[in-house]
Amino acid sequence: MATRSTTRPARSKAAVRPPGRRRRTLRIDHTKRWRPGARKGSRCGYTLDGKTCTRSGAHYCEPRADRVVAFFAELLVHPAGGRANHRFELAPWQEHEIIRPLFGEVIWSEQWGRYVRRYTRATIVMARKNGKSALLSGIALYMLCGDGEESAEVYGAAANTRQAGKVFEPATKMVKRSPILAERLTHVKNARRLVDEQTGSHYEVIPADADNELGHNPHAFILDEVLSQPDDSLWKAMRTAAGARAQPLMLAITTETSDQVSFGAEFIDEADRVMEDPARAPHHFVFVRKMPRTVEELERLWRLFPARAELPVSTDPWDEANWAWPNPALDSFLSRQSLREEAEEARQNASAENGFRQFRLNQRVSQVTRWMPMDLWDACTGEVAPAPGWVTGRLEGRRCWGGLDLSSKLDLTAWALCFPGGEVLWRFWVPESVVPVLSEHTGGRFEEWVSDGWVTETEGDTIDYERIYDDIEEDHQLFRIVDVTYDKWAGEPVRQAIVNRTGLEMIESDTTYQRMTGPMGELMRRLKARELTHFGNPVAQWMADALECKSPRDDPDRIRPVKPDRGKSGKRIDGMPALLFALDGSMRGMPAPSIYETRGLASL
Repeated sequence: MATRSTTRPARSKAAVRPPGRRRRTLRIDHTKRWRPGARKGSRCGYTLDGKTCTRSGAHYCEPRADRVVAFFAELLVHPAGGRANHRFELAPWQEHEIIRPLFGEVIWSEQWGRYVRRYTRATIVMARKNGKSALLSGIALYMLCGDGEESAEVYGAAANTRQAGKVFEPATKMVKRSPILAERLTHVKNARRLVDEQTGSHYEVIPADADNELGHNPHAFILDEVLSQPDDSLWKAMRTAAGARAQPLMLAITTETSDQVSFGAEFIDEADRVMEDPARAPHHFVFVRKMPRTVEELERLWRLFPARAELPVSTDPWDEANWAWPNPALDSFLSRQSLREEAEEARQNASAENGFRQFRLNQRVSQVTRWMPMDLWDACTGEVAPAPGWVTGRLEGRRCWGGLDLSSKLDLTAWALCFPGGEVLWRFWVPESVVPVLSEHTGGRFEEWVSDGWVTETEGDTIDYERIYDDIEEDHQLFRIVDVTYDKWAGEPVRQAIVNRTGLEMIESDTTYQRMTGPMGELMRRLKARELTHFGNPVAQWMADALECKSPRDDPDRIRPVKPDRGKSGKRIDGMPALLFALDGSMRGMPAPSIYETRGLASL
């Protein structure tokens, strides 16, 4: 399989460091982790082994994190493998990138009148065979009897009880080999349950059948291999049931999925977004380790994790220098030799290659990938427009290029204008019947956008094309539109109506590889160079976040946008093709000057 590769900038030593000898020392200052600016709460005062936390407000409480680390090291042993029966001393990446931030970050709770864990949801995405079962088992046991919760209910689930048992069984082995836990906990084999009589708590495996799991009150819920879940029903059932707990934890762990339109794909994509922007969901802890498939994904990692020695140096799946990132346990309890053998087999067999990429490199083997790096998009905001039309006055009379992505009469339509200075303006139209559907998928934001004027709602079940023509005619009068590139799907009647009203030159296009590769490459170039300004348009941002692209297997340099399944996902990207059409026009440049402009009437 061909793949586009890149070389890390020369300033990074990781690009030339030989495989297997890269410095793996992990240094993390937990006090500098992003957190909400909440200042509520008195001095923390949490004390463990003579160490007292003196911080206040949202903060990292070191003694709380120490407690969990000590629980692993002092009460647990590794249940299997080369470290079986040895003390469970967390690897540096397990301790400092998962356990300490997950359990050490706290916020003040007005409801409970005390500090509670900041994170109520956690998503861990990494390749297989990196010790996830033992780690999850340890977390489950801590939540059962180490977290100080009375009548704690801890549940584990997966695609079936057999799969969920892969986390439960290591937990029972840990209990048997720990004198303290063996005395305290009772194993009820037939029910697959561990019981703590001292606190009235229990940990058990449940089937992945949400209809039967609505009577629980979970203190912790652990969902293994999200990619195997058919939908979000079980996750929703358990998450809504945890509302009565002071500091519940909903923990999901998974390897990448191969199904682009699935609960697992959406779950993982959301974790990706939170990794980029923690403020998006301050309660959501994420640990995502995936081998990048594209240059854009690789560069995104370099921006998010500067100077990390284990970062990939290219997109080459066969380069061992790239294996440590998706496999944090490499060279400790994950054998490099086993990966080498699997890689060699995968290079000779296409089906084996997909398995190696998905399960060993944690890549989504679908040809479709999430494309827009939102940190670059956000960096091109410029001044945030408080309302539509806020920047219209300063751009009035200027030249620009138009792009029109006309949907069916039953959905959303987008119009974009791209100016030589990089400014972009949009208009969006939608029939009123679609507004409730899109509002449901956006947490009510879409209705707000309609109310604030970012989206024009037309009466009825279908879009009013006359309103679209009116608005385009208004823009024609405000700006000097050079030409309009439109999707040929819109049809001849639309072209004729716009030409009859405005006289604008209309240029037919489509979203094929041939027509989209250039504009998409230009858009990425402008984002990286900060030569685009979108003024924080909230509808365009929503669409940029959902933008996915596809490449043919034999030529990954060719790309085109992919419109998501509108019914299943609720996503829309119409504003992005409209922008790409407008960029296509700007790349063609200005029309050739008229002979009358260059030579004048007198010369003829």
